Amino acid sequence: MSSVQDSKVPTLSSVGFIGAGKMATAIMDGLVAKSVVSTPESIACSDVFEMAVTDASKKGYHATKSNQEVCQRSKDAIILAVKPNIIPDICADVMDAGGSALIISVAAGVTLETLEKNLPGRRVVRVMPNTACLVGEAASGYAMGSLCNADDNKIVQLIFGSCGLAREFKEVLLNAVTGVSGSGPAYVFQFIEALADGGVRAGLPREDAVLLAAQTLKGAAEMVLVTGMHPGQLKDMVCSPGGTTITGVDELEKGGLRTTVMQAVKAATRRSMQLGGITEEEITTKYNL
Repeated sequence: MSSVQDSKVPTLSSVGFIGAGKMATAIMDGLVAKSVVSTPESIACSDVFEMAVTDASKKGYHATKSNQEVCQRSKDAIILAVKPNIIPDICADVMDAGGSALIISVAAGVTLETLEKNLPGRRVVRVMPNTACLVGEAASGYAMGSLCNADDNKIVQLIFGSCGLAREFKEVLLNAVTGVSGSGPAYVFQFIEALADGGVRAGLPREDAVLLAAQTLKGAAEMVLVTGMHPGQLKDMVCSPGGTTITGVDELEKGGLRTTVMQAVKAATRRSMQLGGITEEEITTKYNL
């Protein structure tokens, strides 16, 4: 596996997006902010909704309702940022337009096999980003198709590294990636809400409690990333004998926090497998979930 973030590599000449919703827009904005493309005009995007086209145009992107126009303008990569159920139709548009750009799908549950079947002869990549892409702090996992080369890997890392962390996995692990980082923000939002509720119960104003809770999780996550220490070690550093923190940790253990979180990841992973067409028997016997 490999990962690159904020890599200094040559800019891409032109990138296309089929679908110009929130996720696509966040990635486009990241490409411009990190100078992955030289100008906003280097990005073409399409969407069926007039408002999305208008909003993208206001940012300087070449926005249109024509998928084929996007394909014809995009030399380096085309990102498919649409609902899974319309992927076959979108792939037909891509094939009709021709070209040799790398095709990157962020459609949940759409396998490389499906992409390669619908895009014969094209280099394809499957990516699982998460909602933190909206603030440039995504954790994205991706798998390369059978026809991809090393340069394609660099393109993927460059595009998704512009809005967070990009890491390569074998495709079979993308379901687990979905369970951890794809669904993970929702788990964290729940924890922030619960932590803030505890603060309110203890007398803090709601606004202050939410701010303290969110910043606490942000700071704790940064400590894990910056120090490289095991989360358990960092936890132990905060827990003084007989102190307030170990008393609180004791209550979390009584409530089964670890087990509950692990089960949530397992359930989300299983659901991702189901959406990808993996049978219940395979999930149980082959993947032991």
